[in-house]
Amino acid sequence: MDKTTQSTESICESQPKWSWIQGGIAAPQGFRAAGVKAGVKYPNKYDVALVYSEAPAQAAGVFTRNKVKAHPLLLTKKHLENGVAQAMVANSGNANACVGKPGDEAAWAMAVKTAEVLGIAAEDVLVASTGVIGAELPVERVTKGIGAASLEISKKISPEEALQNSHQAALAIMTTDTVVKEAACELLTENGKVRLGAMAKGSGMIHPNMGTMLGFITTDATIPAPDLQELLSEAVEESFNMVTVDGDTSTNDMVLVLANGKSGITLNSGEWAEFRRMFLAVCKKLAQDIARDGEGATKFLEVQAFGAATVEDARKIAKSICGSSLVKTALYGEDANWGRILAAAGYSGAEFDPDQVEIYLGHVLVAKEGQGVNFSEEEAKEVLIKKDVTIKLLLQEGQAQATAWGCDLTHDYVTINGDYRT
Repeated sequence: MDKTTQSTESICESQPKWSWIQGGIAAPQGFRAAGVKAGVKYPNKYDVALVYSEAPAQAAGVFTRNKVKAHPLLLTKKHLENGVAQAMVANSGNANACVGKPGDEAAWAMAVKTAEVLGIAAEDVLVASTGVIGAELPVERVTKGIGAASLEISKKISPEEALQNSHQAALAIMTTDTVVKEAACELLTENGKVRLGAMAKGSGMIHPNMGTMLGFITTDATIPAPDLQELLSEAVEESFNMVTVDGDTSTNDMVLVLANGKSGITLNSGEWAEFRRMFLAVCKKLAQDIARDGEGATKFLEVQAFGAATVEDARKIAKSICGSSLVKTALYGEDANWGRILAAAGYSGAEFDPDQVEIYLGHVLVAKEGQGVNFSEEEAKEVLIKKDVTIKLLLQEGQAQATAWGCDLTHDYVTINGDYRT
């Protein structure tokens, strides 16, 4: 594959040559998906999802940086060592984490059952789980659900039914999520169309370096596993790793991508640049969907840091502000407390001169040269009462910039998480 030296950030500055389409994880050629109600935790919830590629696919993954890692995550990392996979299976309702040998056995049982019903190798199955940590997985229910999902995948169905099946797969990975998170798009190349499909889950226990977050991406383009891994790692840094809901990083989070080549198209250098831009846009959309759906959230927060000396400094500042409990509660209370914003930037670990910083709430300048300015509280309130709020910092240190996403912190967050296990 011809490669380009353009960064994902520079790619985003040009006009797109791709478009959003209806669909989700099974939108690309050669992929099928299904979600079923297996009773993993609740009797009437979709909770087992299965994604199948008709051909072995090139595969890549990015995983939590938490030292405590769930059993399916460890198995999936092992199965990705050869860069090939043909199916992804996931359950909600139970994280299958921190339960010892039974957890390893349960993750392997999910892979074996998937392989058995699809007629593929168990080593070509990627496994994920999400839910309560420390409880043994009800293996029989999950494997029965895998069997039921495989029956749905094997049926001859209409495009409308395939769309519904894909949607049910996205439903099946949800825990405290209140909305389904899925996306699909296509790029027109000189040899035809290449498609990208995706689904994700995440609402709480979300913090930079991902959180209780699962992401699954498929494409019918022909892409070697090393290029796929580089692409995914790059995109995750600018999308999922720029989201924070509550400061907790989970044991289970991962983002997986499969490229099965069923379109028959290998991208040239210009098309590869456009594909990367499309890939990043999908990841950013899902990341923002997760922030909007933060547990108990009433507001979506975007923090833009401009003029940093390095991209890393810009990212640190944006993420620190998004993650500040005091900033998040001020957002909930619609209080223009700019001092909390500057303080969060100050403890981010980034290098900058506080006396050079300008802070804006929406279009309203609230601080300049590290001090408050005479601003209209009424104008600031007009910004803060909106569901989507933007905070912008001008750092005057260089040309680097970054954006992070989060939400407010409300009473409902405590209510949701106070008795999550029971």
